[in-house]
Amino acid sequence: MSRNEPKRCPWSESGNKDYQRYHDVEWGVPVHDDLTHFEFLLLEGAQAGLSWAIVLKKREGYRRAFANFDVERVARFNRRSVERLVNDPRIIRNAKKIKAALINARAFLAVQEQFGSFDRYVWGFVDGVPIVNRWRRQNQVPATSTESDALSKDLKSRGFQFVGPTIIYAHMQATGLINDHLMTCFRHDPCQSFVQRATSRPTN
Repeated sequence: MSRNEPKRCPWSESGNKDYQRYHDVEWGVPVHDDLTHFEFLLLEGAQAGLSWAIVLKKREGYRRAFANFDVERVARFNRRSVERLVNDPRIIRNAKKIKAALINARAFLAVQEQFGSFDRYVWGFVDGVPIVNRWRRQNQVPATSTESDALSKDLKSRGFQFVGPTIIYAHMQATGLINDHLMTCFRHDPCQSFVQRATSRPTN
């Protein structure tokens, strides 16, 4: 890292420009529109067992294959759509994950119907305000939390698939429900500026 480069979370400093751009622009910024929530939910499910770098590389392919992440259109995909997607080299061609994306789209619409929006539903698990952690080392950052466990359990009860606690914790980080930028990262404070309260977390 050059002297003029800002200090980032270590995971984003591999030299992968997609990672760095994602970290600098998106990761940890609170999301409040359903289209983006659905996009990340779909991509996080696709990532299960793989690296996020693979998903970022194929992100535009997913956008084109899944109707610009239009949840209503994806919910109407059928068996022929699955056959098409399984043979689409622009995405991860895992039939279970593809079928789960369609199932999740339909479950997502049901949540919107019940709560008015998926955004209102999901932010309820953090009382409407992002959790701001104050980690100083990467090895302090957990893979799950009480909140991700609760959200994962509720999503599963609503029929969602590929929504285990680890995947959901990653979703909460990505969409800014949780700010897990290290205290030394230049993005911690800008993301915190969206927050009106911070939870107490260990700092050493």
